[in-house]
Amino acid sequence: MTGKPVFARRILLILIFSVLVLLAWIGRLFWFQVVWGSELRQQAAELRTRSLVLNPERGDIYDRNHNVLVASVPAFSVYAHPDLIRDPAGVARKIAPLLEMKEAEVFQKISLDRPFTWLKHKLSPEAAQAIKSLHLEGIGLVEGSKRAYPQGNIAAHLLGFVGDDNQGITGLEKSYDRELRGAPGRLVMESDAGGQPVPQKSPRVYPSSPGNRLVLTIDQTIQYFVERELDKIAADHRPERATIIVMDPRSGEILAMGSRPAFSPEKWNQVKQEVWEKNTATLYNYEPGSTLKMFIAAAALEEKVVRAQDTFYDPGFIVVNGRKIACWDKKGHGAETFLQAVENSCNPVFIQVGLKLGKERVHQYLRRFGFGAPTGVDLPGEESGIVRSVENTTDHDLAAMCIGQSISVTPLQLLNAVCAIANGGNLMKPYLVKAVEDDQGKVTKQTQPQIIRRVISPDTASELAEMLEKVVLEGTGKRARVEGYRIAGKTGTAQIPGPGGYLEGQYVASFAGFAPVGDPRIAVLVMMVDPKGKAYHGGEVAAPAFQNIVKDTLGYLGIPEEEGLHQEEKSPQPPDSSTTPVLVPNVTGYPAADARRLLESRGLVAGPSGSEGIVQEQRPPAGTPVARGGRVALKVVPFDPAQKTAGELTMPDLTGLSVKRAGEVCEALGLQPQITGSGVVKSQDPPPGTKVKRGAAVTLE
Repeated sequence: MTGKPVFARRILLILIFSVLVLLAWIGRLFWFQVVWGSELRQQAAELRTRSLVLNPERGDIYDRNHNVLVASVPAFSVYAHPDLIRDPAGVARKIAPLLEMKEAEVFQKISLDRPFTWLKHKLSPEAAQAIKSLHLEGIGLVEGSKRAYPQGNIAAHLLGFVGDDNQGITGLEKSYDRELRGAPGRLVMESDAGGQPVPQKSPRVYPSSPGNRLVLTIDQTIQYFVERELDKIAADHRPERATIIVMDPRSGEILAMGSRPAFSPEKWNQVKQEVWEKNTATLYNYEPGSTLKMFIAAAALEEKVVRAQDTFYDPGFIVVNGRKIACWDKKGHGAETFLQAVENSCNPVFIQVGLKLGKERVHQYLRRFGFGAPTGVDLPGEESGIVRSVENTTDHDLAAMCIGQSISVTPLQLLNAVCAIANGGNLMKPYLVKAVEDDQGKVTKQTQPQIIRRVISPDTASELAEMLEKVVLEGTGKRARVEGYRIAGKTGTAQIPGPGGYLEGQYVASFAGFAPVGDPRIAVLVMMVDPKGKAYHGGEVAAPAFQNIVKDTLGYLGIPEEEGLHQEEKSPQPPDSSTTPVLVPNVTGYPAADARRLLESRGLVAGPSGSEGIVQEQRPPAGTPVARGGRVALKVVPFDPAQKTAGELTMPDLTGLSVKRAGEVCEALGLQPQITGSGVVKSQDPPPGTKVKRGAAVTLE
């Protein structure tokens, strides 16, 4: 009898133990399935999937007339799964030449103990196709885009460039990186326990969204004028650095901005960092010299401490607090009115006027004109210049400031202040981006001109403009004259400060002004640091470039010359950069309007002006060197849109045009464009000059 209870107790214990074990397993299963479920599922997904980021197509950048300055064109990135590559040495040997990399460098990357690594970004479609045809296990390609510059290297510092990860590094590419970048996508692939792709599972693609476009205030043609003059300055005077800026004084729009030394945005990593990282127009602080006298004169006239006909005497120097400050003309100007002192850029007179104003009012007006603070332009890292505090300014410091020393400015600050004189007394906020568009061309944001504050009255601005006109007609700025237009401006020649004082024989030469007086449409600053050679004064080396830009820009903008306006004497003419030959582009086969636009962008004149149709012949032929301003005769034949399928035509050169513009030209000619990729046309078939029938297909890559 005693055996049965013992047996029953054992059965019960086993049953209880089994139930407890079962409950434990159920609890643990619940814990894994419910409590840790989402986290474990995520970890499992990460183990069996591999995800690649798909960079979006970056938005294009246009000038104010929708000419493409920066575009995105197809490019590829090459990646590797080192754990899938069985013969790293053999793979490296095959793909290194296609990647334009050293074999040892490729071998090192694909031998790493990691599941994924990038090998090369921004690979050409041709090289990508060659790698794809090798069918190498563990090597993959992702299509993306890279930046292309249809207009070459113009405005490189202003536009900036991007890095390998599609991020803006400098210029507008950096300032507007968020708008231009777009939203990235993903490519998700599943793999088995051995790391091999699962054949039954197709990769999941989460597409990227393209970035927005920028429409700039820059005018491509005016920018060409600026680049041309900068090239001439670099060749003739070999300065350490130089910049030219053109603005619309009425709105604050920057129409052109260029700097030297220059660089290619596509090859930025092949030049020294100091070349591409510093935009002279916004990041260079310098003592402006006599160009600052414009603003001392403005303050004195506004405060009525001096009038144009007040008389002074200049013996060639002035003594301030026991220290002698010389005039640039050591002989002195003798007896002169304030108007003549402005024409002569007389140091002693401006120091006398500045001392009458007093340091409080001088500081007040310099600050009101924008010196000592960033302008707020939409470029990264703008400098603010340096203006001494009132408390730390002695009479000698004040005297130096009145002639453009003991103060530093940036070129953009100075020209923006000039615009305040030109437009009647309002300090404007300068800007470069006119509008932001989405990828369909719809405007999402538009910039409006912004008045920061009124600095001087319209009467003072008008009186000062007439005085500055005398500087160009009769004073130190004669080489800035442009026949038929009223020009106002001021020269500047400043020594460069160094550790122990001013550097011997080194100067900043500049000229700043606006035109036409009475209704200014443009303001221009030309500035160069340490020009080499005998000539170094602003009136000698900077004024001629100012003259060429003003003459060409006013003509381009269609500003008529004033009838009966004859300047009394011809300005001394330096060698004219307009004689520098340019190569005639090929416009045969273009619609006449497009041909004229292309020729004018090169500084050439197209004729005849009235006829419309298709260019059948051109003289001189393409490739001929012609002086800027030279005439290219066009033989234009009428084109009837109804005859698009009849006759033959000469295939024009479409390379370098945006895809949209090339398509429009083809459509106008009755051709059928077949486009591969986006951005700008890299190659075409049939090639330029080929005879084709209307209605023929044209392949554009």
